[in-house]
Amino acid sequence: MAAVTERKPTPEQLLQQLESDEEHQARGRLKVFLGYASGVGKSFRMLDEGRRRYERGQDVVIGALQSKLSADAQQTVATLEVIPLKNIDGVAVMDVEKILARNPKVCLVDGLAYDNPPGSLHERRWQDVEELLERGISVITSVNLQHIEEKAPEVEAITGKHVTQTVPLGFLQTADEIVVVDASPEACMSVASDGKGAHSQLTQHKLSELREVALLLAADVVDKQLERYLARNGIAQSWGTQERILVCLSPRADSKRMIESAVRNRDRFHGELIIAHLNRPDWPAEERARVEAGVTLGKEHGAEIVVLDGEDPVDTILRFARQRGITQIYVGHKGRESLWERAFGSDLDRLISAAEGFDVRVFPHC
Repeated sequence: MAAVTERKPTPEQLLQQLESDEEHQARGRLKVFLGYASGVGKSFRMLDEGRRRYERGQDVVIGALQSKLSADAQQTVATLEVIPLKNIDGVAVMDVEKILARNPKVCLVDGLAYDNPPGSLHERRWQDVEELLERGISVITSVNLQHIEEKAPEVEAITGKHVTQTVPLGFLQTADEIVVVDASPEACMSVASDGKGAHSQLTQHKLSELREVALLLAADVVDKQLERYLARNGIAQSWGTQERILVCLSPRADSKRMIESAVRNRDRFHGELIIAHLNRPDWPAEERARVEAGVTLGKEHGAEIVVLDGEDPVDTILRFARQRGITQIYVGHKGRESLWERAFGSDLDRLISAAEGFDVRVFPHC
């Protein structure tokens, strides 16, 4: 497995780390219950979490609830303090000002993706939650996968349902904890057949697809949590919770073999694939054409394409790999070394010796 190493921070990094620590300590904690379909029980899980914290002695209030709750959820609500909603032009909205004045330890907020009416403190409910967090109030909230802005088109392609109220993925990635309410597709189908779910038209296969998207999204959020932890503790990061594969193209590299291998591993581990080559205007036309052929193949497989600037190829590749949290580096090698390379080492030798924290895979040239 790739490693994480500690390195001495610069004065600027120390200052940034101190500021990050102070902000982290002052800010409330955000926990998100993510449902991949309606009826999986995310609201109940949120309320049950609040009940358990209340029983442990924490000051917990309910800031907003869905209008329809199960009998079990309603029983849990009865055990907790509810901050009444306020009315704006006939629309009931979460009373942020009253919650701030009450200043609880924890606030439960159902329906994270709601839009607020004109005249509200904020345009959208997730912005209300952000204010509570900034004021030191921890929030436990719930949201469905279809309401995550960047995932909405993918979910719509599966379900055929369009949504207008969304939460940006960037906000979700600030969560301190995310829980996928992982009811099985069979259980969701059972709920739908009882008339309790909003997805009776979905097949078990489609529910399985939604579940997979939700689990991958949660893994991405955990990756961001790891990045923040490492940054706060001055640890140099060279890996994440997801596989990120970097394929380094060169004119003589066996691009087809490298990319096809990388695609298989990306798909197997649900990771990311980045294809990069150095910016070399002086390459002859034939060599440039070979690199461009690899770029075209990468695009066909949905890879991100990056052109790297730098005089030293090894330093350039490693700097980019550390910045992007790469876990695997694919490079080509001609196999036979010159006398100079045998005496003083090749670029490949330098890359392997300096690539602490990365898995380096070497492919013979064509």
